[in-house]
Amino acid sequence: MKRGRLPLTALRSFEAAGRHENITRAAEELFVSQAAVSRQVRELETALGQKLFERQHRRIRLTAAGSTLLAVLTEGFDRIEDCMKLLSASSDTSVLTISVEPGFAALWLVQNLADFRASYPGVDVNVDADGRLIDFRSGDGELAIRFSDTKSKWPRTQARRLYDIHLAPVASPDFLARAGTPGQPADLLQYPLLHEEDRVLWQEWFAAAQVTHDPIQHGPLFADGGLVMQAMLDGQGVGILDRRLVTRDVASGRLVQLFDVPFQYGTYWLVARDFSKLSRPGADFTDWLIERLASTG
Repeated sequence: MKRGRLPLTALRSFEAAGRHENITRAAEELFVSQAAVSRQVRELETALGQKLFERQHRRIRLTAAGSTLLAVLTEGFDRIEDCMKLLSASSDTSVLTISVEPGFAALWLVQNLADFRASYPGVDVNVDADGRLIDFRSGDGELAIRFSDTKSKWPRTQARRLYDIHLAPVASPDFLARAGTPGQPADLLQYPLLHEEDRVLWQEWFAAAQVTHDPIQHGPLFADGGLVMQAMLDGQGVGILDRRLVTRDVASGRLVQLFDVPFQYGTYWLVARDFSKLSRPGADFTDWLIERLASTG
């Protein structure tokens, strides 16, 4: 097929659908309807004379031909995007967008950004607090900070370990003045417990503290650690949070760490599509973040 007749719209639709293996997510990325993506993929299959996807109930899988084409297209589109970023660098090097886990953003990054601005006054940082890993496309960010209790890498990205997370129970002095200070870990079972996303963390912490108990079924659930923090400061109960993220609040007396039970749970990672191709602001932020975490450990 001659270059002038390449079906670029269909190729772009197929690349997004193949990368996600999901028509809905491809449509969301491209800001078009699912029907439009499906139609473009079918037209591409017709032009090529072979199937690119195996269509199953509510899901699609790449065929061998689809996998071959996807690898070429993804690399090609990535190189085009990198080139365009390089060419436009003179106009937007002062803006850096970072996708960050909401809890890390609220409890650490926002508090430390003043130090970054002092070191790099010409860079404006846009903080996108979102727990979903981005594709580093369409202006959705150059870097991402992600939590995982199992993963150390994600497809088509590079990841650098920031630090391992150690959790501890904390509460506000006002709450403890009303409820009393627990004498041993098992006493916390009688307190209102605050949970992030689910009740797994508390159950695993009690196991690490060698406390036998029935399944925990009480206490409010919050979407992220920042909301747990706010509930604790409001005196609503005892939360369990990353010790590094509450160091400043414990030191200032706003919070009290109740027990020192060794409990490591997951890791924070800095993720990029390719660290060697970061913009100058992206590289500066990477260096600053690693140094700042080391100095505030």
